[in-house]
Amino acid sequence: MSLLYASRPNTPRSAAGLYNPWLIVAMVALAPFMEVLDTTIANVALTHIAGSLAVSPDESTWVLTSYLVSNSIILPITGWLQDVVGRKRLFLICVALFTASSVFCAVSTSLTMLIVARVLQGLGGGGLQPITQSMYADSFPAEKRAQVFAVFGLVIIVAPATGPILGGWLTDHLSWHWVFLINLPIGLIAFTLIAIFVDEPELLVRERAARLAGGLRFDWLGLLLVAVGFGALQIFLDKFSIDDGFGSFFIRSLFVVWAVALSTLVVWEWGHPEPVVNVRLFAHRNFAISCLVMFVIGFILLSTTQLLPQLTQTLMGYSSETAGFALALGGLATIGLMPLAGVVTGRIIPARVLLVGGLVETGIALIFQSHLAPNASFYTISIDRVLQVIALPFLFIPISALSYVGLPPARNGDASAIINQVRNIGGSIGISFVTTLLAWRTQFHHARLAESVTPYASLHGQTLSQIGAAVQHQAAFMSYLDLFHILGLMALLVWPVVLLLSTPSSPAAEGVVYEI
Repeated sequence: MSLLYASRPNTPRSAAGLYNPWLIVAMVALAPFMEVLDTTIANVALTHIAGSLAVSPDESTWVLTSYLVSNSIILPITGWLQDVVGRKRLFLICVALFTASSVFCAVSTSLTMLIVARVLQGLGGGGLQPITQSMYADSFPAEKRAQVFAVFGLVIIVAPATGPILGGWLTDHLSWHWVFLINLPIGLIAFTLIAIFVDEPELLVRERAARLAGGLRFDWLGLLLVAVGFGALQIFLDKFSIDDGFGSFFIRSLFVVWAVALSTLVVWEWGHPEPVVNVRLFAHRNFAISCLVMFVIGFILLSTTQLLPQLTQTLMGYSSETAGFALALGGLATIGLMPLAGVVTGRIIPARVLLVGGLVETGIALIFQSHLAPNASFYTISIDRVLQVIALPFLFIPISALSYVGLPPARNGDASAIINQVRNIGGSIGISFVTTLLAWRTQFHHARLAESVTPYASLHGQTLSQIGAAVQHQAAFMSYLDLFHILGLMALLVWPVVLLLSTPSSPAAEGVVYEI
């Protein structure tokens, strides 16, 4: 096999065509890296955006929410869109829309203009990750999927780790507009490489032609339920802690809307001959369990990625740049281990063993961090972060490979879309959960600590106001430790479910193809 060309393997759905599939892997990875990077790079620029556009900090959060809402709507129907539009064509459309809307974001002169641009950006970005995974799964035989998903794991882990650092540097040294403009050169390069090198296999062309020839029965109700359900769910999660939780009529209304819409969606799509979201995939045990584990991984990963910088900046005096560097060592560790995880998964160590070990290690590391001292050094915090994320390569790669076991190849696109949506929802719920619980636990610890404070109390000659500030600081710090402990217990409790997964070498998985 040469670097550029390769003999055509027994993968009729491959996106590589006559080219070396590893060459295509590197080219295709540019697009999802750009999209995942953008989900975090804008966070650090919100204060600058609010000041530049003369809006309040609360209003500026819609810059993030609008993207997440449109992203969550398009993501679950990406598999259906691939079947109708064509995989390569849809990928190029998504890259072009994401890149163009990034420029639109950069030149926005009002909050309304920026929100519209972010909605378009979310619609373009939503399809990039599942299409990439679909191409990876179709371009390699099952025994090599662990290695190729190591590349995708790098994208998912490295991009969020570098986003805050890069975003902070661009905002401080240039302006917030460059947070979006940086996507232009990356998008142009990705579009060009995909257009030239990525192949649309003949089998997919024939399947699409046959589907369109038989008459396209568009599932309008399913699409409406997806838009309303996932849109309301994302707003609900994003605004829950800001709008007083269930004490707000707006939040209660959103809860009813998304609960009813998504429940109806499952019932409707289960019996529809051409669903926009193929919920029947959940009838397959491996896929259902993989989604559950991926939900937990997304929950823990994004929660801790928010908690640690927030803790170091608000209570330990770190700048945004220093807080970003505290995360960077963990990112470097995962980069180094990702190729190793791709090699050992399934070949040397069974995927289920790696998953169990990864979840247990992550749980123990988080519980260990729940004993962090208030005067911990930068080195200690960085090492704790490394211990938190060092198992991620041994979680992402096995679960990505096992989720496709037993599925028909034609359903890889649907599976990729759903499992990415599950991970994103897990992350959104995790962030909302830790934000809300942080406030509750801070109130709890403050009340307990304040019980011992009296008008006659003194602490080394400090005034009552100084003691009050110290109590608030200690209560907040203890609340962060509580959250690390809870997240650690979550990781430790979920691992027994992994034992129910089938592996490609097991009798339960060999030669099994489910009609879904």
